[in-house]
Amino acid sequence: MRYRIPILITFLIIAGLWIPSKLFSQPLNIIWITAEDLSPRLACYGDSMVPTPNIDRLASEGVRYTHAFATYGVCAPSRHSLIMGMYPTSTGAGAMRTHVRTSAINDITDPELLNIPVYEATPPPQAKCFTEYLRAAGYFCTNNSKTDYQFKPPITAWDESHDSAHYRHRPYTSMPFFSVFNFTVTHESRIHNPRSPAITDPAGIEVPPYYPDTETVRNDIAHHYDNIAVLDQQIGKILGDLEEDGLLSSTLIFFFTDHGDGLPRAKRWVYDSGIHVPLIVRYRGLVGARTVNQDLVSFVDFAPTILSICNIDIPAHMEGLAFLGNQRAEPRKYIYAFRDRMDPAFETIRAVRDHRYKYIRNYRPDLPYIGFIPYRDRMLMMQEILTLKEQGKLGPDQWQFASDSKPLEELYDTEADPHEIHNLASDPKYLEKLTELRNAHDSWTNKHGDLNRLSDHDLIKVLWPPTGTQPVTAAPQIEMKGGLLHLDCQTAGASNAYRLDGKGRWMLYSKPIAVDGKTIEAQSIRLGFKPSPITEASLK
Repeated sequence: MRYRIPILITFLIIAGLWIPSKLFSQPLNIIWITAEDLSPRLACYGDSMVPTPNIDRLASEGVRYTHAFATYGVCAPSRHSLIMGMYPTSTGAGAMRTHVRTSAINDITDPELLNIPVYEATPPPQAKCFTEYLRAAGYFCTNNSKTDYQFKPPITAWDESHDSAHYRHRPYTSMPFFSVFNFTVTHESRIHNPRSPAITDPAGIEVPPYYPDTETVRNDIAHHYDNIAVLDQQIGKILGDLEEDGLLSSTLIFFFTDHGDGLPRAKRWVYDSGIHVPLIVRYRGLVGARTVNQDLVSFVDFAPTILSICNIDIPAHMEGLAFLGNQRAEPRKYIYAFRDRMDPAFETIRAVRDHRYKYIRNYRPDLPYIGFIPYRDRMLMMQEILTLKEQGKLGPDQWQFASDSKPLEELYDTEADPHEIHNLASDPKYLEKLTELRNAHDSWTNKHGDLNRLSDHDLIKVLWPPTGTQPVTAAPQIEMKGGLLHLDCQTAGASNAYRLDGKGRWMLYSKPIAVDGKTIEAQSIRLGFKPSPITEASLK
């Protein structure tokens, strides 16, 4: 009898389902290695078109997740989910890149893009970027370097956020760190350029049936594989840095991508080609090495998971579920995915997926799937697909490109039909599953709401009532009491940052502190609002 508990614990550790709290009794270094626009086209996921020895190494020393999903098939809303632990539909972050205008072909601004309003997603007052909680707990947080959060990146989120940001810049070597290294080589835009180096033989490509099998399509997919090979070399550099610094065995590494492939009918879509991502977690001490985890994981789960691992209480406003650490929740039954306006192409699509079946609700069945997205249309294979559509030469499996409208509902068996081209929504044999997932979608909407079903103009008035004018965060209040610096702000939910004598990085204020300086600069930040003016004061 006395051996049962240890045996169970050993099993859970090996399976990657539980991490003993004593393993993280000391602050743990954490790194996110992220790539852009990439589905699980990797050898460790069964696709060996190009060698990826460094990613394979992570998988052999960690846990490989098979059912990890972005909330959107595009970067900005998904990055919002990652930094906030919230659904973009709860904060007005669903449309692609709300806070800046996007340039179109040849960097000439399209008239339709000029008509799109610019605004910032506005989370509830209590919501912070999750890295603020890490900084308040003593972590050095760096981001190298994308900050596509649907609001302007606040100075309270990171100690460093730029192209050369690195954990090596922390003030002392014993300071725990959380560092993001983001690689863009697999981004959609890289396929717009000539192949260099050309590694992959286009003749060996397996062309998904939703594409026409042409030389152009094969060349663009081969180009994507070439970029994956370069990505693997870049990841090897990060692993080499950790080894050189003696940190590899004591650092928790996450590898994942911001959404699926940057190819047509993948990026921006709610099919698995657009939202299914690789996720590998390499534990300190090789706990859980060479294991596979089939739990459903969503991007909204990443922020609460990091807090759980770091023994920081998960705030009540977060909508995700921790899948590791002391606050680990029960595994998900469903993940939820979304598509809203992409540049000038209006859209409202919602999806629910369990381990096998995908339900899709098209709220704009009158619109075609592809819409007008000038940036996407730079890709040669997309130009060819549009030409074939115009000529009526697309095949039956390419109906999603050819259709000028959409069915109200879609249902796919992702096991029998991994490419999601055979819609089962009208098949009586699947009525029970259709009803189950339809109800799951409705229940989710009733629980969380869905701000992005509003037009941009109506949404702005909800985010910034009553007129839709962006509020300004109140100026920070600076006071010295009992030899300690106190910062406050009258704007509900605002965070405060400061620096002394006009030097160095902005520090996050979380409690009264002793300071050593003559002057202070302070700024208050409320996500979605304009930041306060910088206030200067003497500390004499």
